[in-house]
Parts: sequence; structure tokens; C-alpha cells
Amino acid sequence: MSQVDTDHDETSGSSSERRGERPQAGRAPAGFWAELRGAAAPRTAVLVLGALLLQLGFVLSYVGAFHHPQPHRIPITVVAPQQMSPSVVGKLNAIPGHPLKATEAADEPTARAGLRTGDASGALIVDSTSRTDTLLVAGAGGASTANVLESVIAQAEKAQHRTASVVDAVPAQAGDARGLSSFYLVVGWTVGGYLFAALLGVSKGARPATVRRAAQRLLTAVPYAVLSGLGGAAIVGPLLGALNGHFRALWGIGALVVFGAAAVTIALQVLFGVLGIGVTVLLFVVLGNPSAGGAYGPELLPPFWRAISPALPNGAATHAVRHIMYFAGHGTAANLAVLAAYALVGVLVTLLTATLVHRRLSPEMDPAGALA
Repeated sequence: MSQVDTDHDETSGSSSERRGERPQAGRAPAGFWAELRGAAAPRTAVLVLGALLLQLGFVLSYVGAFHHPQPHRIPITVVAPQQMSPSVVGKLNAIPGHPLKATEAADEPTARAGLRTGDASGALIVDSTSRTDTLLVAGAGGASTANVLESVIAQAEKAQHRTASVVDAVPAQAGDARGLSSFYLVVGWTVGGYLFAALLGVSKGARPATVRRAAQRLLTAVPYAVLSGLGGAAIVGPLLGALNGHFRALWGIGALVVFGAAAVTIALQVLFGVLGIGVTVLLFVVLGNPSAGGAYGPELLPPFWRAISPALPNGAATHAVRHIMYFAGHGTAANLAVLAAYALVGVLVTLLTATLVHRRLSPEMDPAGALA
């Protein structure tokens, strides 16, 4: 049965070559650019241009996000005597560039509770009886954020002729170096989802021939997503000991991430054909990975990447995994809603677009249902 979108590039030779004739003697050879144009069909040229743009976009996005990290309003609570607290909070919030967002906490247990739920990245405990304070950080939320927070507080304390000892109140697990395991786990799940859908498109045609076949692709992605979620959770947990505990929760998130990535990729292929794979790479790799909060937390990224982080599956899933592992699942509802929305939109766009394409092509089909 013929497919709606098969990726063939047809390059026709000259009329004399089709008739088996040799070029006439004495005819001037074609120029280099003419030969180059003849060697590449317009469709191939578009694909090559798209690959070049993706390559440059990759460099721009990753270097743009990581070349000059600057803290922006990192949440921190302050525990200090009542007469000192407003002054300390005001000075921290007045630091040029606004690296901190300081608020008052009633006491140290309250400040530690904020760290355990992920509502704050640090807590400064001011000791009025000495010149040494205590900075509590949550290393599990990302070593980069904790390190920057330590540096900013050290400079602020130095300006007041004070020092701060650092205590990691919510450390990452022993096998989770720098708190990066969550990010790389999500990268693996995301890549698996869009590669699965891309391979289906390459082997069976980017656009399914019928609505039924589009639905079959989506259904095929379900067991793949379940197995991928299970495999990822098993690798980071029982096998490597990087993220121990919450196995079933990780499994569920992984299945949702993989299915969402696959469904979005299938939808983009239905919309744009083979070019949909490039759009998928743009979404998940070029934009999604650097903004996800892996190497640097969202609080350290430039405004654009910081803004898109929670709206993309990479950032939403990375935040959800970290908060399930270390912060009792607080603040993950919005992340799970984002992941579910991508999966649902991918399914709806796939089926609706496949239905419209099928209706548009139906007049061209013979009574037996084959393409005319």
C-alpha cells in the first residue's frame, strides 16, 4: 500500500542523458555552481539548509545559556533577631543585579522547612552574639545554585566584616554527583521518545497514510514509553544507586515524558513531514536541554532560557524528578500538568491533522481506497 509521504529525491538527468546520448563535442562544460545546483534537488537543499540552521541554533542556544551565568533572585530566607532582620533582608535584596530574593523567617526550624520543600534555596541564620553566621543550602536542588549562593553571601558578609559557615541541609544522594542525575535521566527519556517516533517516520513514511495508522503509531508509543520509564528508573536506582527511592514515581514520570516526546514528534511529522523531525530537535534539544536546569539552575540562566524552562518538557520533568526525590514532591503539580499537556496536544494534533489530510486526499482515491 502506498504511503502519503515517502522521502524520495528524484534527480533527473538531461534529455540527452535520458536518451543515452553523449554530450556534443566542443560544448562548454557547465560551471561549478550550475553543477552543484544540478546535483542537489530543491528538497535536498531545503533539508541541508535546515540542518545548518539547527547546527548554528544549537551553538547559539548552549553557549548563550551557559557562557556567563548570573544569579537572579535566588530565594533565601533570613533568621535574625527582630531588630536586625529587616535591615539584613533589605541589604541582601539591594545587592546590585538582584541576585537574591530574601524574605524573613520566624525561626531556624521554619527556614529549614522551607529548604526541605524547595521553597527556598538557602537560609541565612544570623548570630548576633558573634561575627560568624550560618548559611544553610540545599545541594540537592543543584550544586551550581548552592555554590553561587555561597559566593554571594560570602561577599555580602565580607562587606559587613562578618563570615558565614556553610551547611548543606538538603544534600544530594551519594551517587548523585552535583545533583545532575535528574537532568541526565530526563535527557535520556526525551531523546528516546523522539528517536522512537523519528525512526517510525523514516521506516514507514513521515505522514501516516490513514487516520487509523496515525492512531496505531500513538498506541505503539505507549508500551515503548512504559518500558523506557521502567528502564530509566531501574538504571538510576537499583543498578547505579544514583537516585534511590520513589521508584514507581520515577517510572510514571519517565513513561509520561517518553510518550509526550513521541506524541509531539509524531504530530510534527504529520504537520511538516520529514521536516517535523528538525522541529522536534529544535524544541527538545536546542531549546529544551540548556534551559532545563541541569548544568546551571534556571536562576542562573539569561532571561530567555529562564522564562522557557518551566514551559518545556525538559525543564518541567527535571524539576519534577528533583522535587520528588529530595523535596517530598512539593511544587510538582504544575510540572506534571505541563508534561500531560504535551502528551495530550501531541495526540490531538496527530489525529486531527491526519483526519484533515485524509479528507483532503479522499477525492483522489479510487473506489477501492487506493491513491489515484
